[in-house]
Amino acid sequence: MERLLRVRRSLLPLLLASLLQADFEYKVHNSNFTLAEDSFIPASSERYVYNYERLRFRGDFTQGAFFATLIGDGVNYYSQEYVNSLDFAFVKKRHADVPFQTRSSFYDYTQGTAYAKLYRLYGGYEDDANRVTVGLQNIPMGVGRIWTPTNLFNPRNIYALEPDETYGVFALSYSRYVGEATELNVVASQKADYSYKYALQYQSSFELADVGVAFLHSDATTMAGCSVEGNLGQSGVEVRSEGAYIKNEDEALGNFFQGIIGADYAFVQSLTLTAEALYSSKTFTQTQRFAYYNSDVGINLVGQHFYTALHLSYDYSIYLNAALLYIESFEPEERFVAPSLTYTLNDYNSFSLGTQLQKAQQRYYFNWEFEF
Repeated sequence: MERLLRVRRSLLPLLLASLLQADFEYKVHNSNFTLAEDSFIPASSERYVYNYERLRFRGDFTQGAFFATLIGDGVNYYSQEYVNSLDFAFVKKRHADVPFQTRSSFYDYTQGTAYAKLYRLYGGYEDDANRVTVGLQNIPMGVGRIWTPTNLFNPRNIYALEPDETYGVFALSYSRYVGEATELNVVASQKADYSYKYALQYQSSFELADVGVAFLHSDATTMAGCSVEGNLGQSGVEVRSEGAYIKNEDEALGNFFQGIIGADYAFVQSLTLTAEALYSSKTFTQTQRFAYYNSDVGINLVGQHFYTALHLSYDYSIYLNAALLYIESFEPEERFVAPSLTYTLNDYNSFSLGTQLQKAQQRYYFNWEFEF
């Protein structure tokens, strides 16, 4: 026992010295949206005005080759009418596909509700040739800017208010860097039903383009995909393509192929243009899209065979930016137009005014973001 105590006493100074040498950075970011929107429930004529606020804390810890990140949110919805609606009941059912709760219980008060959420929590090790990450994290896949058919881990929802806000994946991820041109990535994740999802990605850079292949398998889904991205000669145009064949065990969804082609170009007049087109060999009803929203392929369930998208971003000055996203499905019900205007007051405050227009639903919003 005395020997064990001596060992512990000798380790304690080493641990304290190690912590003193570590770097810790933190950031607090607040997003406050005031929205007026139509219900997305089919055949509903309801319209809601409410406030959505997210206070986010991010802490990054590094010591040599080791790292850890914690991102947690405090979320508040202010509007008794919206909180008691069917729309919000659907929002409450959405969750991360992980084997533990990432969201606290809802605290209801007179005019709204609030809760806490664990957004990311992961740690790992990285050197010149390897990176290992374990925890609640983001698994990047695909090269698309609007759609990423191969991303069955953290897919973006371009129709959402914040497309980059994606649910975390509870996973062990390992990347091996082979020189400067090749990367191999292996992922094993655990889902909410305690089953596993596995993925393998391989990407290599050639003289003309970056080429990647990806494979994914779970109890419900198998996917094989590929991607190509590169510059179009000396034109300054960046082109890309991505395709995925998806096989589902659920006969209601079946098997299908999805692919995208796209291009980006930055003009000298501070105008950036992104164009992208999506093809899907199979379409899905709105009922199917609601029912399977939390599945592996929820975002891939589209209503039309063909979509085109155009995104424009123009900087009037270092303070003012205008953007427009236009998605055409050649069906009025799914045509999507989303203009926005952002004013950056300083390094800590920015203000955005925008709208998202579809025939079935319209949304208008004002957003104030600040950080410290």
